[in-house]
Amino acid sequence: MVRAILFDIDGTLLTTGGAGAAAWSKAFVDIYKTPVDIEAVTESGMPDSDVASTAFASVIKRKPKKSEIEKLTELYLEKLPESVAESKRYCLAPGITPLLERLSDAGLLLGLTTGNIEPAARIKLERGDLNRFFSFGGFGSDSNIRSELTRKALERGVEASGGRLSADEFISVGDTPRDVEAGHTIGIRVVGVATGHFPVEDLSRAGADWAIETVENGFPV
Repeated sequence: MVRAILFDIDGTLLTTGGAGAAAWSKAFVDIYKTPVDIEAVTESGMPDSDVASTAFASVIKRKPKKSEIEKLTELYLEKLPESVAESKRYCLAPGITPLLERLSDAGLLLGLTTGNIEPAARIKLERGDLNRFFSFGGFGSDSNIRSELTRKALERGVEASGGRLSADEFISVGDTPRDVEAGHTIGIRVVGVATGHFPVEDLSRAGADWAIETVENGFPV
């Protein structure tokens, strides 16, 4: 029985239409006087810390210091609310709000598993009025390893349930092979949804327990 579901954000719940990439680029311009094409130098599903490090290396041509990543991240968070608010391509994935309302009404526990650091996650969800569904999660601020931040989400979900839930009652939902691998690494089943950059066939090959076009078609709960 599925009693708890962990959702990825970018490509799964919503797309910001490039708002995150724009905010990172503005941060680089402020500090280093040069923009960076985040989408060209990073991969879907990368945690924020890896996005910052990879982008830094592509622009500055060396590994960043911890303090440099911290400064970039601070500026990114300053730029992100405006970038999200102004994005003309921000949109929720098809059927997401009705699904979350149905699952919530049915008493399922809903959480997040995302490479976004928590403040960035909350900013992205706010425009779509989705924060109301998620009281806990695992974030890029917990770890830059997808399986570890997913494990943190699972642990927080068990805690939120008062210890009543066990790992085999959780599933996760994501749009990339990284999401599939992360869920399987911690021993939970995964719904792969093709609303990001990867088609159903890629998600099936990655081992998703369910691979669907959108949550409107074939969601297992």
